[in-house]
Amino acid sequence: MSATTLATVPPLPRRHARVPTLVAVAMAWIVAMLAVALLAETIRPYGITALDLRARLTPPVGFGGTARHLLGTDELGRDVLSRLIVSIRISLLIAFGATVIAATVGTTLGFLAAHFRGWVEQLVLMLIDFQASMPFLILALSVLAFFGNSLPLFVALMGLYGWERHARIARGLAIAANAQGYAAAVRQLGASPLRIYLRHVLPNIASTLIVSATLSFPEVVLLESGLSFLGLGVQPPMTSLGNMVGYGREYLTRAPWILLAPSAAIVLTTLSVSLLGDWLRDRLDPTLT
Repeated sequence: MSATTLATVPPLPRRHARVPTLVAVAMAWIVAMLAVALLAETIRPYGITALDLRARLTPPVGFGGTARHLLGTDELGRDVLSRLIVSIRISLLIAFGATVIAATVGTTLGFLAAHFRGWVEQLVLMLIDFQASMPFLILALSVLAFFGNSLPLFVALMGLYGWERHARIARGLAIAANAQGYAAAVRQLGASPLRIYLRHVLPNIASTLIVSATLSFPEVVLLESGLSFLGLGVQPPMTSLGNMVGYGREYLTRAPWILLAPSAAIVLTTLSVSLLGDWLRDRLDPTLT
């Protein structure tokens, strides 16, 4: 091929060279939600239990309300904006904690199945099939009815949701990594199994596990919102997004702002995390073009 021909060949486009506009907006929303969650106690204008019965069901600014309550008030005169800020903090805390628990449990069991094989692998696969076949809502109802409800228990219970997905992914990737040369070489050098999996296998499969966690995060947010909507999640006086939606449904026709504010936060947050997860999958998966 001549130099002239080479000069006319256009360069190959860089795959995903820039962040799409929609993904950038999703990132900005996630950062904003994290900032609200971290600074909730500082930026909320009122306490979440502060009552003002004279200002019951005050509409938001622009719909007949005043700047004193930007998003209006609920049936007890509590400031909707303050409760929304704290609800975002609680819901994100639950979703983040549950996702970390599920990813940790699933990855650990997946590594155990890949390392020991035999009856250990069969036992883990049986647990995975049992978890996948068990309706999680029934399990949650049983645990909460028997042990009562508290925030640590609720986070731990939510952490049991979706761990089987991480276990399957970790097992398959760990088996593939063990078949490659670098794991066998480190093993021959005398490294312990714990060091092999934590220092060598895990960093090589971390990108896939992170994508899996970002895709399961919005599912946990929706599940927490659904359980709180049914009265099985976060209990008063604490509040969450699903809790606010549950209480606001009774005033949907008279005061829709009570319901719409947390509903919009749930939809936009889950959509943003899903968009980010899909983009990360496309970026980090070399098999996708």
